[in-house]
Amino acid sequence: MFYDHTKGSDPKRKVCLSLLLGLAGVALVLALSSTAWAQGMTGGSAGMKGMGAARPDVPRVPPVKGFSEGQQIYFIHTEASDAGVAKILTDMMGSPVLVVPSLADTPESMLANVYAFKNGLQQGEGPFGFTPDVFDHPPGNMGYSPLRRVNLVYWEDEKRARVLKSAAEVIDAQRAGELRIESTGIVVNMPLLTWPGGER
Repeated sequence: MFYDHTKGSDPKRKVCLSLLLGLAGVALVLALSSTAWAQGMTGGSAGMKGMGAARPDVPRVPPVKGFSEGQQIYFIHTEASDAGVAKILTDMMGSPVLVVPSLADTPESMLANVYAFKNGLQQGEGPFGFTPDVFDHPPGNMGYSPLRRVNLVYWEDEKRARVLKSAAEVIDAQRAGELRIESTGIVVNMPLLTWPGGER
């Protein structure tokens, strides 16, 4: 048997107690609702985060390893201005790289550089089977752009080839006469997925 705290008390007290109980009930409902909403926003099964989760019926562009500012990064190829390069990248990744000739008309101010090795260490991770591509101006840098001028890099003496991990190292090696850089006029759309200090 429960003791009735309201028994013998005045009507005003009973009304106040009823109001307090009602407000507590409303607060509980609101708290539960906001918790469910927050779970949905931060990764619940029906949340917005789930919208970006990998789905088996949606194609996935494979990431490619590269280097920028001395660190390993990952990027993707999506379009190229040259049909031959598009085919090389398509064959390399098993994912179609579209040919968009007008990319070659992109103003210089909207381009950054990528350095692709045509000889040297045969590590198989670059588009020509050599060391991974090197990018200048990663995101966060004023010169960043996903549109990249393709520069081909040739070691003068392959026995002296090594892994270069920054554009500065590539330029320094060029100045030292260790390698030469050939500008191709080809532009490839290469958004970075990860970069020094950040990721998508």
